[in-house]
Amino acid sequence: MLKKIFFNIILIFLSTIFFACSNSSNISEDILEAKETKLNTTNPFFNKSTLTYGYPHFDKIKNSHYLPAFEKGMKDHLNEINEIVNQKDKPNFKNTIINLEKSGELLNRVSYVFFSMSWANTNDSLESIRTQIAPQLSAHNDEILLNEKLFNRVETIYNDKENLSLDDESIRLLEETYKSFIRSGAKLSTNDKEKLKQTNESIAENTTILTQNVLKEVNSLAIIVDDINELEGLSESMIEVLSEEAVKRGLNDKFVITLQNTSGQPILASLKNRKLREKIHLTSLSRGSSGGEFDNRKIFLKLIKLRTEKANLLGFDNYAEYSLDEQTAKTVEAVNSRLSSLTPPSVRNANKEAIELQKIINSEGDDFKLESWDWDFYSEKLMQKKYQFDESEMKPYFELNNVFFKGVFFSAEKLFGLKFKEINNLPIYHPEVRTFEVFDKDGSLLSIFILDPYARSSKRGGAWMNAYVPQSKLLNQKPVIANHLNINKPANESDPTLMTFDEVITAFHEFGHAVHGILSNVNYPSFSGTSVPRDFVEFPSQVYEMWATWPEVLESYAIHYKTNEPMPNDLLQKVLDARKFNQGFKTTEYLAASLLDQAWHQINIDEIPSLNDFLTFESNALMSSGIKLNTIPPRYRTTYFSHIMGGYSAGYYSYIWSEVLDADTVEWFKENGGLTIENGNHFRNTLLSKGGSKDAMSLFIDFRGQKPDIKYLLNRRGLNN
Repeated sequence: MLKKIFFNIILIFLSTIFFACSNSSNISEDILEAKETKLNTTNPFFNKSTLTYGYPHFDKIKNSHYLPAFEKGMKDHLNEINEIVNQKDKPNFKNTIINLEKSGELLNRVSYVFFSMSWANTNDSLESIRTQIAPQLSAHNDEILLNEKLFNRVETIYNDKENLSLDDESIRLLEETYKSFIRSGAKLSTNDKEKLKQTNESIAENTTILTQNVLKEVNSLAIIVDDINELEGLSESMIEVLSEEAVKRGLNDKFVITLQNTSGQPILASLKNRKLREKIHLTSLSRGSSGGEFDNRKIFLKLIKLRTEKANLLGFDNYAEYSLDEQTAKTVEAVNSRLSSLTPPSVRNANKEAIELQKIINSEGDDFKLESWDWDFYSEKLMQKKYQFDESEMKPYFELNNVFFKGVFFSAEKLFGLKFKEINNLPIYHPEVRTFEVFDKDGSLLSIFILDPYARSSKRGGAWMNAYVPQSKLLNQKPVIANHLNINKPANESDPTLMTFDEVITAFHEFGHAVHGILSNVNYPSFSGTSVPRDFVEFPSQVYEMWATWPEVLESYAIHYKTNEPMPNDLLQKVLDARKFNQGFKTTEYLAASLLDQAWHQINIDEIPSLNDFLTFESNALMSSGIKLNTIPPRYRTTYFSHIMGGYSAGYYSYIWSEVLDADTVEWFKENGGLTIENGNHFRNTLLSKGGSKDAMSLFIDFRGQKPDIKYLLNRRGLNN
């Protein structure tokens, strides 16, 4: 569908980046070098990679190669479109739809690498290029999808689809291509098309500014601590990390606490100093809304107005209606119903949890009322009291190599017959990156897998999967898939990397995305791997989390890094029992963010608040949804909610929507014997390998044999009482 894969990448990478950017580079020299490189045929993007499966030539790629490759890629792409439009033959599936799928090869090649690097290994030069290229790519997108002659060819074929002898995947490609043109404004008047182009360009420009502000303010608001005594409760290794961050900033003999993406900050769970906890927490919540050069309120309001205007141009009442129209949820009403059904039990459980935390405060002789900056600290105490363990007990059993080789990869072998071989003959973009050949159960090479495990200043926070090369039979492409995590690297190279339990779960989660890409077996690149509706894409990755605690898998990888002893059964049972702990809080903070996302995107033009009423609107939205709790802020407040700046705009609900499918699927695996090759093959053949080549809910029913039932999610989260 005109390379849906490419346009998804542009939308997501341009809009939801919250990366770190500290590597300096001389931008003026890069621009000069770019001019020299522009016509240089040695640009590694100008030709297909000669490496295995088109793996990128990271050893040859320079910052100066990107702009010339983008420029030539867009030019070549438009030339290919003109050839499709101007051919004398009548439009048919092959000369129009298939040729659209094949078009834009160079532009796709540079886009996959550039936007991946702008997340994983950025620098000032890439940041400058991203700012420059965002509106150009938006305009390029519009120039194709608003091409009247091209649309006429597509529409002619679409109207004759009943008479075409096409297989199911080809019919879906035709339908989705047609829908992409309609959703992009192909049937608008000439004047409205021009309005839409200007709107899209302005959205791209302002989105880039907003996401950059999020990053810049995170860096500027880092908390500086002068006295080590203020850090009581933190481990020696964590204090060392804070000290090293201070040294990087030229603040010797001090400690620097950097903020993470979310409202809550993990360090609060261990930090005894209540005043410092309060300072960190309130600083986190203030991002983007306290004045100054990085204040995002004005830009966000402009983006909401632009998005609403775009939706109105395309015949929708608001942006949420426009966005949800192509998701499995389909309607605003369906999303609102799901979120509202989960809100009361979540808030009820959260209030129960708050009472328990207040009891701990009182029992220790303190007379203050539980506040949001206290929650993590006292919930950690409560967990230790209930289950008699803390996270530090577990880390020695979660050494990184064991987690991956004996856990993540082990489960993939048991389920799908996959085998992984680490290799060192492919170029890498950073010394910490590792590469693997992935072999199928018949011994054939199936994919290249890239693992980038460690946090660093040039890498955005969080964890994600991306494809450098998507699988496609049409293009004769095998997948090159990457996972990126943000695990703290040990201060000493010789020390093992010990992971927290949350980091282990994240590793399995992201590999679930990777498996979706690795096992893809479709004809068209538009349907490859994770090219599925946004509220379906998290489903396979959430399912894969189950193997982290599956007894056979856990016994394989949860081995003490020094003694090689397995994790004690009593500790393991405590871990499993604790999984429902604090779920009221976790669900409530997530739902609050999801409801904020919907509140902003379900309003009409005349309902958009003024700048002065911005925070009031946010507060009222939470209040009217019944989820405003002083002790539990939204996981993201509006002004640093990077997810909804693009890929998850009006779609942050997707995680809970997908988890309904996930919980139901986990139940199926349990009913059918768990970790077996037969179960893995069924999941692979009916769902994972299909990518987006079939309606997402139909794929689920093909796999499960019935529609999803929410009761399994309620049971998992302990929200059914």
